[in-house]
Amino acid sequence: MKESPYYKQHSDGKVECTLCEFRCILKNNQKGICSVRQNIDGKLFSLNYGKVVALSPDPVEKKPLFHFQPGSFSFSIACQGCNFSCQNCQNWQTSQQFNESTDEIKDFNLILQLAEKYRCSSLSYTYSEPTIYAETALETAKIGAKAGLKNIFVTNGYESSELLNEMEGLIHGANIDLKSFSKKFYKKVCGGVDVNKVLKNIELFIEKNIWVEITTLVIPGKNDSTEELRDIASFIAGLGKHIPWHVSAFHPTYKMLDSNNTPLKTLINAREIGLKEGLKYVYQGNIPGGGGENTFCSHCNELLIERLHFQIISNRLIENKCPHCKTSLEGVF
Repeated sequence: MKESPYYKQHSDGKVECTLCEFRCILKNNQKGICSVRQNIDGKLFSLNYGKVVALSPDPVEKKPLFHFQPGSFSFSIACQGCNFSCQNCQNWQTSQQFNESTDEIKDFNLILQLAEKYRCSSLSYTYSEPTIYAETALETAKIGAKAGLKNIFVTNGYESSELLNEMEGLIHGANIDLKSFSKKFYKKVCGGVDVNKVLKNIELFIEKNIWVEITTLVIPGKNDSTEELRDIASFIAGLGKHIPWHVSAFHPTYKMLDSNNTPLKTLINAREIGLKEGLKYVYQGNIPGGGGENTFCSHCNELLIERLHFQIISNRLIENKCPHCKTSLEGVF
């Protein structure tokens, strides 16, 4: 447990958490919507500080990031907690539950040592919601950056402006979930979330020169209409046609066990919609094979990177350029 720097004190003993866009105002002993921030005697404490529940080397493509050091490994870190309560959460055991007895890492240099052991070129804050363990994530990120590692946030995009300002120059890449373009979906499925704040934050990530890729988990009957997929693609294209969009298949989990798997044809349709809206790079996820994971040159359509699931089969880039027409591939290499 550690006192958080992300709060404001009120004269009546309440505190306002400034970590995410919920900006919870908490009475004494009250916890925030994330369950891992608590007002204790007029001070806000992070209950999950250093309580790491996952340490794992992963292909960076698993984040998913396809234009960020492709083919490299990223060392993944997670603490418990999330500010969303998504009914379809795939990591609900760590994001929706909090065990205060979890051991606390005292020295974050241990994470760096493990990353070096597994020859990782980046650190990823992932699996739950890194915003909610920002103290642990950013302290680790500073250690990693000094050692020459890149830092990645895999996030729902609900950070406060205060946290985003602190991330600038320290976080180099992000995969942001854009779960829907519907206010109703975000309110009902994600737990009272304002979609407009997510959209605004995506813009802010880009303004802060953080490489952004966007993922939409396509759920049958929930967010898979042609109109909604077109709205999402159009929004992304408006920010930058080079921004990769990952359209991923849903598999029943947590509180959505009664929903169906996403058919491959739905992902193919989503990819076609994205390309028609002008996006250069649209990828199919969670259903390996079929070519939907490959990267093609946006100018001449030459196959640049061939993938199967999280594995790169071939990388034909020459100095990050198409070998045929010499067009540069956007990304971080």
